Amino acid sequence: MHAEEVIQQYLEYLAIEQNRSKRTIENYRHYLSRLIDFSGDIKISDITPELVRKWRLWLHELGSDRSNELSKATQNYHLIALRSFLKFCHKRNIEALATDQIELARVKRSQVSFLNSDELEALMNQPKTDSETGLRDRAILELLFSGGLRVSELVNLDKKHINLERKEFMVRGKGQKDRPIFVSDEAAEWIKRYLNLRTDNLPALFISYSGHKNTDTTGNFRRLTARSIQRIIARYAILAGITKKVSPHTMRHSFATDLLMNGADIRSVQAMLGHSDISTTQIYTHITDPHLKSIHKDFHRKK
Repeated sequence: MHAEEVIQQYLEYLAIEQNRSKRTIENYRHYLSRLIDFSGDIKISDITPELVRKWRLWLHELGSDRSNELSKATQNYHLIALRSFLKFCHKRNIEALATDQIELARVKRSQVSFLNSDELEALMNQPKTDSETGLRDRAILELLFSGGLRVSELVNLDKKHINLERKEFMVRGKGQKDRPIFVSDEAAEWIKRYLNLRTDNLPALFISYSGHKNTDTTGNFRRLTARSIQRIIARYAILAGITKKVSPHTMRHSFATDLLMNGADIRSVQAMLGHSDISTTQIYTHITDPHLKSIHKDFHRKK
């Protein structure tokens, strides 16, 4: 069977039977289309270890809009998509390369960046909260730190989703998995103040105030984008005098680190971050090493 035909069946399988998100499906479509770009109109039986080896070399030399070559992590995403596709072929009794013949490249984990309490306080104090925009930005910062949200989860929030009385709500994260988000008293207060100033009927929790024209009948034409959130946080970090790069994911790292440093167990943090694998959450353990060392000193061999 021709690979391109089966790839289309695979993408339909992801959408209908696996209920994967549109973003995931588009990512897999993109990665697998690069296999077709490289190899042409091939059959499933043509996907051999040698072809995969040559494709990996091609990916290694393939540039992006940010670099002259794809990162090892991005190359691995292509291979993960191919392994998932081959697994689908096996389920459909289509003879295909065994997935264990495709090894991922070893990737060095990047250093986890997080903000300490002084940096967080300085960052939170930057928005000028005498304006609707400033109140919005303070609410965004507080909610990101309070809930450990991914930026994609934040921008998809509607006003109806968040319960400020119970101070908790549910989000659907990666893999279409639901998890609870807890809102601190501080975050709830700033969100209330922001929403009390809103006079529009738009559904989005956080909206843009920079002259957008209404070109969307769904009411989403002013919903903030992930890129907008990134720019907002980066600007306030500079104003706060923070020299490290600060992004929405830095706030998520800071959320996890804050919990662990204050005694939360890693399994609970895993659940609150929505990690399916505990090994993903364990990237934070080296950060808490000084904290663990002080506990060891205070409690070990005490009489």
